[in-house]
Amino acid sequence: MRLLHRQKGAIPYMLLAPGMAWLLVFFVVPMWYLAKMSLSSGLFPLFNFGWAWGNFHDAISLYKPQFVRSGQYAAIATAIALVVSYPLAYWIAFRGGRWKNLFLLLVIAPFFVTYLIRTLAWQTILSDNGVIVKTLQHVGILGSDGRLLATSAAVIAGITYNFLPFMVLPLYVSLEQVDQRLIEAAEDLYASKPRAFMRVTLPLSLPGVFAGVLLTFIPAAGDFINAQLLGTPRQYMIGNVIQSEFLAVRDYPTAAALSFVLMAAILVLVLVFARILGTERLTVSHV
Repeated sequence: MRLLHRQKGAIPYMLLAPGMAWLLVFFVVPMWYLAKMSLSSGLFPLFNFGWAWGNFHDAISLYKPQFVRSGQYAAIATAIALVVSYPLAYWIAFRGGRWKNLFLLLVIAPFFVTYLIRTLAWQTILSDNGVIVKTLQHVGILGSDGRLLATSAAVIAGITYNFLPFMVLPLYVSLEQVDQRLIEAAEDLYASKPRAFMRVTLPLSLPGVFAGVLLTFIPAAGDFINAQLLGTPRQYMIGNVIQSEFLAVRDYPTAAALSFVLMAAILVLVLVFARILGTERLTVSHV
């Protein structure tokens, strides 16, 4: 009996073992190597570990504009994605009917095409001779020599488009779980539809908002493809700097330090966001 009990007790650990091994090999070990490299000095390919904390100071002081720009672009793209995605997810969840799966498929359909090709397509869409620019020039929003490509607007548009499904899907899951009888009860108690939405639907969908914002903001802050293909060096984000330091300059210590600073900055922002929104309110029932 004791042997059987021990075997049953070991089953959860056996099930966790493959996932833990994966994390150890592909997350912990690379992070350890990256941390060691961030405290090293020297030129490629000879780097010497020497607790070079100055790498972090140099990373922040030299590339502060790119850090700030990354946060700004990611925040704007996340806000736009939230504004666009919430009505879309709401409509699919409450009005989609038997076509819900089709609409969700259409949301994730762009993911069937590689990220790079989707971004290259935006070069054509936003090109100076494209339909969008010609239309905006015709209605007077852009001047005759105005353009969208190679601007901050193009980079933010590309980021928003590429990460939009990461916002839509968590919102849909959260809204789908809302008990519509609660909304009906609120309206039966003489709450208007807007008031019922603000007091019932929106609070119950906050877990989806929280998840969607994180899933969109975090990868957007480290993105470099959109800035490289849709912008110019004036729009480069910190991801472009890290890519250049790793692959072109081959200054691995600086690149590693930049990566850790970016991770730390994102972690702080996530903790502040969770504190403001209130993680306890996200897990406690609003009924």
